[in-house]
Amino acid sequence: MSARYTVDDFDYSLPPELIAQHPARDRAGSRLLHVDGDRLTDLRFTDLPSALAAGDLLVFNDTRVINARLRGRKPTGGNVELFIERIDGPDTAVVQVRSSHPPRVGTTIQLAAGAAAIVESRNDRLYAVRFEGTGALDAWLEQHGELPLPPYITHAPDASDASRYQTVYARDPGAVAAPTAGLHFDASMFDALQRIGVERAFVTLHVGSGTFAPVTARDIDGHRMHAERYSIPQPTVDAIAATRARRGRVVAVGTTSLRALEASAATGSLRAGSAETSLFVTPGYRFRVVDRLLTNFHMPKSTLLMLVAAFGGLHAMRSAYTHAIRERYRFMSYGDAMLLERDVGSGPST
Repeated sequence: MSARYTVDDFDYSLPPELIAQHPARDRAGSRLLHVDGDRLTDLRFTDLPSALAAGDLLVFNDTRVINARLRGRKPTGGNVELFIERIDGPDTAVVQVRSSHPPRVGTTIQLAAGAAAIVESRNDRLYAVRFEGTGALDAWLEQHGELPLPPYITHAPDASDASRYQTVYARDPGAVAAPTAGLHFDASMFDALQRIGVERAFVTLHVGSGTFAPVTARDIDGHRMHAERYSIPQPTVDAIAATRARRGRVVAVGTTSLRALEASAATGSLRAGSAETSLFVTPGYRFRVVDRLLTNFHMPKSTLLMLVAAFGGLHAMRSAYTHAIRERYRFMSYGDAMLLERDVGSGPST
């Protein structure tokens, strides 16, 4: 169904001043736009409980952002920047490299505190490296790496970002970008949701840097998504089944939670386990699990905007984004949120 769409169908004019450079003072202090087809309702994020009902289930992505940006030097003395795409072993990772000259296989890149990264292979823009002298890699990155803020946030990361660019429930290190819809939740919001009988469950999807990759193919069917590792625990599968049985709604908190759930159920029923997904959700996709989506506002021509257009309908998204710009909503990772009802044409959940 997506063959009729080009990347220009997902373009809009975003005033640069609406790209949020810092989070709201309080996590739940953002605005919330409720989108139900052509009906748009301006809310505060603290109004979220009133838009949900007892028996609904919120599904969160509990990945934790790692300090994925590293500074180093080549044997020639040249500066190198490594950006971890994903950790794939106790001392190995796939990285992007920024350098005046690409390092050759076998090159040893000197890092902080006497550590090193040895280039073992290259596949297009990605390099496989093995770390030496780091000890436990997660702990070393926490001390010597830099937080990888998105490219549209222009300030260097500071102590505030170290806290606010993580969800309060982040648990499993591995992401290089935050699941940003979850940044709005705090303890008081969880308490309010629990009081009205809204339940929660968790998946893990380690967000890769490819989430920021532009769509370069004019026909969106020509775009290939980056692969991301996800895991769905059995208690989450059981919670979704129980939600279905009581006729509650499954609400994905963020596009990453949605991709994990829909990828797992793509060939049948939802099942527990771990896998990689390169699922590219575009208009015409038939959703099997998710009934409602909580998400932030996304960049023009991005795969994330294509996903929300598939979920809520392209016409509804165009209207919602036009409204959000007119009403001066804040966009992107540190911006405001949208609660999106699934378009009736995108298929019933099973």
